[in-house]
Amino acid sequence: MRSALRTVIVVAILGLFATAPHTAGAQSYPTRTITLIVAYPAGGPSDTLARIMSEPLKAILGQSVVIENVTGAGGGIGTGRVAKAEPDGYTIGIGHNQTHVINGVNPNLTYDVVKDFEPVTLIADTPIWIVSRKNLPANDVKEFIAWLKKPDTKASSGAVGVGGPGDIAVAAFQRQTDTRFALVPYRGGAPVLQDLLSGQIDFTFGQAATYLPHVRSGQLKALAVLTPKRWWAAPDVPTLDESGIKDIHAGFWHGIWVPKGTPKPIVDKLNAAFSQALTDAAVKKRFQDIGQEIFPASQQNPAALAAKQKAEIERWWPVIKAAGIKVE
Repeated sequence: MRSALRTVIVVAILGLFATAPHTAGAQSYPTRTITLIVAYPAGGPSDTLARIMSEPLKAILGQSVVIENVTGAGGGIGTGRVAKAEPDGYTIGIGHNQTHVINGVNPNLTYDVVKDFEPVTLIADTPIWIVSRKNLPANDVKEFIAWLKKPDTKASSGAVGVGGPGDIAVAAFQRQTDTRFALVPYRGGAPVLQDLLSGQIDFTFGQAATYLPHVRSGQLKALAVLTPKRWWAAPDVPTLDESGIKDIHAGFWHGIWVPKGTPKPIVDKLNAAFSQALTDAAVKKRFQDIGQEIFPASQQNPAALAAKQKAEIERWWPVIKAAGIKVE
């Protein structure tokens, strides 16, 4: 009896020693620089959001937040880096519905978009719209479709990765309008923007926030927005529904994730830090200026991000599989 009791006590003490450093580490977190992985090139929308938040996060957490751009595979390489990182809160990732929803259809993905991550918080949302080079010979969707159908038109559209939200919208648009055009894949939104501004490609179905300043300055043209109602940041741009192209609604919402197994106190501390950063007046102004709508405070939590991801998977995976869209 005494021997058995002694064994139980020893096991309990060993258990305490095993968990003590883990718990202590979570309580003192952070004690060094945090790396925020952006799975796309510098200058794109994900990168821009990360950099806007990095300064207030530094003040809130008391440690530097360094942005690392790890590009390729439609965001899959950088997101995979986060999935395989040590779950200690020092490697975190910003992603969206391509990295954490659509890419999950790819059978060659080396991680699970749900099981290998802990959700932290929703950040912001922006719609997809059709935006073109400024000298495209079309000023609205009707003229755009007519131009695409001309026998001598050889149109090209920029796409981030293969099989992203823009590609799904493109497939639906082509079916409804009986049009065809070439899709040129890019590693991120920033290089698409560069080639659109220089006239190397004709148009894109892209994140509205990326192109808004250039549309406002007249360097690019916005033909339609893929939302049920007109977008608050550009109310003069009609919806596709208004043009007779129905129910092609798509956007890019961003969230923050950490590797699976990250202690809850660390997740909670990161969640509180991001929520506080999103209340910063300068952050709110800069988000608004680029057309990013911050999620309400009630949705800035792990549960809301998990629910959003689940709902988007249930919505988009069957569509992608039924349409035979290849996600790479």
